[in-house]
Amino acid sequence: MLLIKNVTLVDALGERGPADVLIGEGRILSLSGGEAERILDGKGLLLAPGFLDLHAHLREPGQEVKEDLASGLLAAVRGGYTDVVSMPNTTPPVDTPEAVRALRKKAQALGLARLHPAAALTQGQEGKALTEAGLLKEAGASLLTDDGHTNEDAGILAAGLLQASAFGLPVAVHAEDASLRRGGVMNDGPLADLLGLPGNPKEAEAARIARDLEVLRYAVRRSQKKPHLHIQHLSTKRGLELVREAKRAGLPVTAEATSHHLTLTEEALRSFDPLFKVAPPLRTQEDVEALIEGLLEGTLDAVATDHAPHTQAEKEMDLLRAPFGIPSLEVAFPLLYTELHLKRGFPLKRLVELFTDGPRNILGLKPIHLEEGAEASLVLLDPKERPVEPRNFASKARFSPWAGWVLGGWPVLTLVVGRVVYQALE
Repeated sequence: MLLIKNVTLVDALGERGPADVLIGEGRILSLSGGEAERILDGKGLLLAPGFLDLHAHLREPGQEVKEDLASGLLAAVRGGYTDVVSMPNTTPPVDTPEAVRALRKKAQALGLARLHPAAALTQGQEGKALTEAGLLKEAGASLLTDDGHTNEDAGILAAGLLQASAFGLPVAVHAEDASLRRGGVMNDGPLADLLGLPGNPKEAEAARIARDLEVLRYAVRRSQKKPHLHIQHLSTKRGLELVREAKRAGLPVTAEATSHHLTLTEEALRSFDPLFKVAPPLRTQEDVEALIEGLLEGTLDAVATDHAPHTQAEKEMDLLRAPFGIPSLEVAFPLLYTELHLKRGFPLKRLVELFTDGPRNILGLKPIHLEEGAEASLVLLDPKERPVEPRNFASKARFSPWAGWVLGGWPVLTLVVGRVVYQALE
């Protein structure tokens, strides 16, 4: 038994407390105390449901020099995540039931965050032949995606949506038109021209979202069951407008934004530092403001990390050759707690919802609220501020564009079904 006394509760239902939370048998047994072998003083701390990340690149199998399940899932629990969706763009891609089962088995043995592997939408992520959605679902796949690649064949995407809908699987898309994006390494516009760097235009995202929404409209008309399209790492004001219009029209689409697209802009590329090279690229302040509004109003359903670790040597290459990606599992919530909640007054209830109920609803999982009988997959958060120190990351990628930023809201205790998987209490 564990008793956390005098703690403030925060979930999608709001803030309340202080409460004395008794945890045992993998559940919240009481909010008014009780007998326990271990007692923690939660005064000044926040207790929330455990976070779920819809979008993390854990690099296993085949790219373990960048990250593996052990390092990635440890980074996750240090970031307050009890559940993680791993992307399938590995070597080889995760496109068979056997590969999904192998990942789940290894993750379960590690006993850290729970893994919900995404499987490839097409065989080898080549965009040609569909994978077996039913068998992948049976093996434990949480969604289908060719993330890391763009879905160039609209017919294949339509067929994939139709097949996935029969098994209740969302289809997630990296929505960029490759022919417009070309070799862009930063947001296309005056700053890219000034710096002499190839640009990736906002229209590449908007054009592909517009097409994919029409493909979804077709799939809805043709399917006996509701297809579900999920837009990954949405980065532009125009893309947001398209999703908003689609939702108002009743299309079954959801969308996520990342912590980096919410806290950084293209201005960071004035440094020519590959730490800021991501796909889709960092956009303008106008886009950031639109995304934040999208989070508030509900056009955006979840915050995801798009955690994308690489080796130090890769990220020290020049901007044109360095790979895209930022490691962010360990800092995503403190970043937004500080930059959105503390500095801008973004409602804490809604922020927590975007890390918990939002992503869980996308996967069809039951939300966790802080009430008696609820599953005790929880995170204890400390508002005390401290700097981001990448050298102390659990991830193998020990670098960060936020190095030195002073943030609050750090996870200090993470529980998965009542079991302590991370602790940093003094």
